[in-house]
Amino acid sequence: MAVIPCLKVSQNHAHTYRQYLLTKGVLDRRYCAVKHADGTVTLPVHASAVTQLDMVALKDCVAQESICELVHIKTPPLSKKAKVKSVHQKILETVHAILISKGETWSDDLERDIPSRWQCHGDLVLFGEGCFTKAVWKEIGSELWRSVAMTMGVKRLAQIEKISQDGFRTPVVTMLLGESSYVTHIDNHIRYEFDVTKCMFSSGNITEKLRIASFDCSDETVVDLYAGIGYFTLPYLVHAKATHVHACEWNPDAVKALQRNLEINGVSDRCTVHSGDNRMLPLSDAADRVNLGLIPSSEDGWPVACRLLKRSTGGILHIHQNITTPLNLQPAEHSIAESSTVNECFLRNQGDKQVWADWASNTAKNISTLLLDITGDRWKTNIKHIEHVKTYAPHINHVVLDLECKPLR
Repeated sequence: MAVIPCLKVSQNHAHTYRQYLLTKGVLDRRYCAVKHADGTVTLPVHASAVTQLDMVALKDCVAQESICELVHIKTPPLSKKAKVKSVHQKILETVHAILISKGETWSDDLERDIPSRWQCHGDLVLFGEGCFTKAVWKEIGSELWRSVAMTMGVKRLAQIEKISQDGFRTPVVTMLLGESSYVTHIDNHIRYEFDVTKCMFSSGNITEKLRIASFDCSDETVVDLYAGIGYFTLPYLVHAKATHVHACEWNPDAVKALQRNLEINGVSDRCTVHSGDNRMLPLSDAADRVNLGLIPSSEDGWPVACRLLKRSTGGILHIHQNITTPLNLQPAEHSIAESSTVNECFLRNQGDKQVWADWASNTAKNISTLLLDITGDRWKTNIKHIEHVKTYAPHINHVVLDLECKPLR
């Protein structure tokens, strides 16, 4: 019979003990606390923490007059949290049942082929690359996809096979279930409509969209050099209240979606869409703020952004970049104990931030040079903020530099 370690305490002190164990990371939250007829409560604790528990010291710290002893009891009921299955687990169970019913053999290799991440766009789920790659899934076909969709509570399924190298980053998407690939996605009260087979949607940029939404851009003219379907253009208009936004985009499908999204969000009257290569943009000396939301690097757009800034007052450039931290700045190079996970994380984070700061400093110098070359005047550049958007790989980070640019004359 399976048993687990528990701390047996007086019922009137159970809450205090629970809070203390919780703060120390000792409480095993997979299981429920159990009340007993003798007026005691057993609180499940992690087996790995048992050797660290000093009953005398624990009583002295929490409640000296209480009962406090270590016991082992039959496995108690699971907690509410532990009972709740993840969507990934539900998909695994659904797929496993279908395979067995078809006489197929389940394997770890098949389990690893089940997706654990995806994008949700209304009633459509979009799976990424590297999942559902085995031939057996296609052999089962529509029965499998209907069951997976029902498990996930959606009506349509699609999967990205790759991102094409056509200059527009057009996604190559296969519809697994359903015919229409047109979706509606709502972020922070902004409605986006687009075709998943023609346009990308950057779900990972939500933190940057929320940050833009917190800006006060009233009385400002903003230029979004890489507008897409309006990921950043719309937050500038809807929430930041920009007076006017010039949105530049060269993917014709994204332009159509952008124009539609401006209309459905009621802000098309404050936005001018420029279709085509932004390097050919017939606009200069116009922007209080320029958004350069292109990764892995927006460097090709820096001269355009400098030309766009207002000559008399300057403005702010929001420069996106993927930055890789060199291996020689990884924790293994530092003299720390192997078991010191907290120190490793701290050093890794500090190493990343130093690389970001160095990149930002070099970028500020390069922008100053560009501004001098373009305008003939000297400018001061000031690093206002470096925002971490998301991590692509262990040491590749998407960051945004907020660079304030002011003419010195």
